[in-house]
Amino acid sequence: MSQVLVAALLCGALAGVGAVLVIAQLAPAPPDLAAALGRLGTQSRQLSDTVRGGPQARLGQVLLARADVLPGLRPPMRDLSVLGIEPHDWLGEKALLAVIGLAFPPCLAAVFGIAGIALPWAVPSAASVAMATLFFVLPSLTVRERAATAREDFARAVGAYIELVALERLAGSGTTQALEHASRVGQSWVFERIREELLRSRLSGSTPWDSLARLAVELGVPELGDLSDIMRLAGEEGAQVYPALRARGRGLRTSMLMREQARANAATERMVMPVALLALCFALMIATPAMYHLLAS
Repeated sequence: MSQVLVAALLCGALAGVGAVLVIAQLAPAPPDLAAALGRLGTQSRQLSDTVRGGPQARLGQVLLARADVLPGLRPPMRDLSVLGIEPHDWLGEKALLAVIGLAFPPCLAAVFGIAGIALPWAVPSAASVAMATLFFVLPSLTVRERAATAREDFARAVGAYIELVALERLAGSGTTQALEHASRVGQSWVFERIREELLRSRLSGSTPWDSLARLAVELGVPELGDLSDIMRLAGEEGAQVYPALRARGRGLRTSMLMREQARANAATERMVMPVALLALCFALMIATPAMYHLLAS
């Protein structure tokens, strides 16, 4: 068996392993009951950690215990909370990606060596450090973008939730009943988080507006905090909050429309330069033959 054939087989095996890993990450996972229960209390969270005891989770738990000592390991709790990701899972993913980035260049250099292409040791070493650093930082960048998108979706859903609460109050429901009945209307993940928080407040004996305020601080969603402040006035002082709810919902929709308009204007401004360059190229294509004949005569 020639060295080229061996190198081709090894490259094919590495590509197959990479494809399997990518498909495993993209395939929809079955619902994790332990993760859902983990948001209802510390005891369920301990059960979740016990059930989800894979290598990635165990490695993440080890790193989480040393997050205050080692630099770059402090998890962004608000971003992870709004995405529903456990901190040890996030740290385990970062460590696993760093190990993959660290091991890939030496494996590729070994394949080249079998094929008869010798590389200096400094090349795979530098590539390993660079890829490990890049793969370690990549989850931090992606989770920040995903959290920003999730907060926008959350704020949009809270705007609809405020309108539903206002309609429940107009129909004569009490403060707690209005919050609970309105949360049962939507089926998105935002309404699910709100229902879980209201269920936690009912089981713990706390007021629902205090629970919603804690959830707003935990997720970094001030729109939900505004709703909790309005409902606190109704629950503690008996104030008529229907006009305030409608006004807050209207203001929230207006602010979201303004953000969307600003984003559209920014995208339009970014398109000005490519369109201008395209028009300039088209003008040069039209003017080139005439200039050529003019200069040749």
